[in-house]
Amino acid sequence: MPGKVKISDWGLLNYKEAWDRQEVLFKAMVDAKFAERELAPEQKTPLLNHLIFVEHPHVYTLGKSGDPANLLLDEQGLKQAEASYYPINRGGDITYHGPGQIVVYPIFDLEQFFTDIHRYLRTLEGAVIETLASYGIESGRYEGYTGVWLDADNEKARKICAMGVRCSRWVTMHGIAFNVNTDLAYFKNIIPCGIDDKDVTSMQRELGAPQHYEEVKKVLMEKILKAFEITEIEA
Repeated sequence: MPGKVKISDWGLLNYKEAWDRQEVLFKAMVDAKFAERELAPEQKTPLLNHLIFVEHPHVYTLGKSGDPANLLLDEQGLKQAEASYYPINRGGDITYHGPGQIVVYPIFDLEQFFTDIHRYLRTLEGAVIETLASYGIESGRYEGYTGVWLDADNEKARKICAMGVRCSRWVTMHGIAFNVNTDLAYFKNIIPCGIDDKDVTSMQRELGAPQHYEEVKKVLMEKILKAFEITEIEA
C-alpha cells in the first residue's frame, strides 16, 4: 500500500534552485532508508513521498549519458536566448524546460509502490497519455524510446513529453517535462534527447490554441495519483 504523498507546487522557479531543493528531499529519504537498512519491514518508519510540480525559465539540461554536442548553442547563443545550461545527474540526453511546460518531480520511495524502474517510467507515461486523452489527443509510447509520443507508428512521430530520472535505494528524483503551451522554437537549439530525425510538439500546437495551464496541471496530478494508486495526501 503506497504511503502518504505531499503535493507541492513550486510555481515558476529557477532550475538550479529547484534541483537543489530536490536534492535535499532526495538525500533525506535515501539517508533515512540507509539508517534503517537492518530493521525488519514492520520496524521501519514510513517515509513521506513528494510529488512536485514546477515551471522553469528557459533552460537546457544534459543527462549523464548525454552528448554535449547535442546543445547547438555556444555561450553567446545561450545569452541571446536568455537560457541557462546544466549538465545534471539524471538519465537521458539533452532536453529543454521553459514557460508553458509542466515539469513534475516525483520523489518516491518505490519500495512503497513497486521495485521496478521500467514499470515506474511506464506508469508516469501512462498518466500523461491519460491526461492527453482527456483533451482528445491520442498518444502513446514509441518502442525503444522513453516519453510520450503522437503518431509513433509513422513518419509524423513527434514527442510531447520527455522523461529522465535518477534512482538510488529505490528513491526517485527528476521526472517528466510535458509540453502544454511551450515555445517549441527553443527545441531548435538542441538535438532533443539525442534524436535528430523526430519532431517535438505541444498541446497548444496540436489543439491550435493555448491551453489552460493550471487546469491541465490539475488533470495530470489526478492521473498520476490514480496511476500510482495514491489515496493518502499529506495536508
